[in-house]
Amino acid sequence: MILSDHSIAEALASGRLVIDPIGEDALQPASIDIRLDRQFRVFRQHRRAYIDVRESVDDLTDVEEIEDDEPFVLHPGEFVLGSTLERVRLANDIVARVEGKSSLGRLGLLVHATAGYVDPGWDGHLTMELSNVSNLPVRLYYGMKIGQLSFADLTTAADRPYGDPRLHSKYQGQTGPTASRGYLDYESHTRPR
Repeated sequence: MILSDHSIAEALASGRLVIDPIGEDALQPASIDIRLDRQFRVFRQHRRAYIDVRESVDDLTDVEEIEDDEPFVLHPGEFVLGSTLERVRLANDIVARVEGKSSLGRLGLLVHATAGYVDPGWDGHLTMELSNVSNLPVRLYYGMKIGQLSFADLTTAADRPYGDPRLHSKYQGQTGPTASRGYLDYESHTRPR
């Protein structure tokens, strides 16, 4: 079941759920609002002719940082990575879903391509996959509400939560917008046996 505001508050109070720093008006009827941090990972298409999923893409992006009231302009058709201002930590018996804010979706701003699921045991800042599907540039600001997290209890605690060494979790503890580490799936020490 999806947690209500009452259950979310209980999970926060007990430490099963950590949102730090939490906005003073972040708690919604069945979710918590999350805000945008000041760093963006911008793709530089001129550096490569293609993306090979078996190779690191660290050289394909640059990090840009904005000041408190300086906008980051996301152009039509552009895709960048952002990050949540909040660090999110989930106990081993709770999961989260990332959703966009309706007000931003109505402007053509999408906040995740596929990474909408947050596993039990997660600890870190969430990377936001930001796309502008409108016909006009959209200005983004540090600290603005960018999305929301909803939560659900698992039937039992996960035996192998995110971050468990057996899972080779690639993003545990991340800070700032983190480029894809999918290439690690192709290295011999992380390949499933």
